[in-house]
Amino acid sequence: MSRYESALDILTNASAGQFVGVFCNPKDSCYLLLTLEPMPELPEVETTRLGLLPHLKGATIVDLVVRDYRLRWPIPSNLPTLLRGAAIVDIARRAKYLLVDCAHGHLIIHLGMSGSLRIVAAKTPPAKHDHYDLILSNRHVVRYTDPRRFGSLHWTADAPATHALLVGLGVEPLSEAFDGGALFRATRGRSASIKQFLMDQHHVVGVGNIYANEALFRAGVRPQSPARRIGLARCERIAAAIKHTLSLALKAGGSTLRDFVNSDGEPGSFQLSYRVYDRTGKPCLQCGSAIRTLRQGQRSTFYCPICQR
Repeated sequence: MSRYESALDILTNASAGQFVGVFCNPKDSCYLLLTLEPMPELPEVETTRLGLLPHLKGATIVDLVVRDYRLRWPIPSNLPTLLRGAAIVDIARRAKYLLVDCAHGHLIIHLGMSGSLRIVAAKTPPAKHDHYDLILSNRHVVRYTDPRRFGSLHWTADAPATHALLVGLGVEPLSEAFDGGALFRATRGRSASIKQFLMDQHHVVGVGNIYANEALFRAGVRPQSPARRIGLARCERIAAAIKHTLSLALKAGGSTLRDFVNSDGEPGSFQLSYRVYDRTGKPCLQCGSAIRTLRQGQRSTFYCPICQR
């Protein structure tokens, strides 16, 4: 495996929003460009899925119109041919990936840092950053917009779970498989902080920086606590808080801090309910103490020094 491929593997499995790209010089030395901006996480991707589902399920793909093949990975040049005439059976989600079941294969879609999928009228002219359209038999058009072109579109004829992007992913936090006991067992012997553990997609998927901050506040656990030192009782509180936080975010249509909009072009509103995220120096909504900030793994961590121990 080349250094470039190794770097892409790191990007695939790292916490969302931390990376912009990989740049390699002629000597095959690679450098990662970091960003601190958030990107669509589980609530935003699930909100997109739910919005697209009634428009796509049961429809037939008339065409895929690609205006720019140069996304995070190039869109396969033969993909329009593969998709014409395909019937869409269902849309699922795995972590931050949308899985469009086309009967003879699956589209695997990632929104990247600034991407969105919207339903638009067939005659709506494309804008500068509208990179592809999925034209459906019911006269709907699914349009992908991405100012930074860091999303991706893949095709697999095999089971999606075996795809390289999905095979190493951890447990879904809203599933029955994720609970306090599972979290307790997974954290034994782990020296990383509990917040960094939760953001590692190999352990738990979709709990990005925003939701890790918010869930740990609700659980009353300090984010820098070593994962291996979190006992069963606190693991149960954390797991419950993650489920609760993600569920609240889903009801609010996710968070919109800059680019995210749902399939109807509407922003999410969960950012109006933040208790600690991006509230440095503001009074804690429970005890009145000033919210503090520290850096963990190139990300900002927000917490209350009194309510979280």
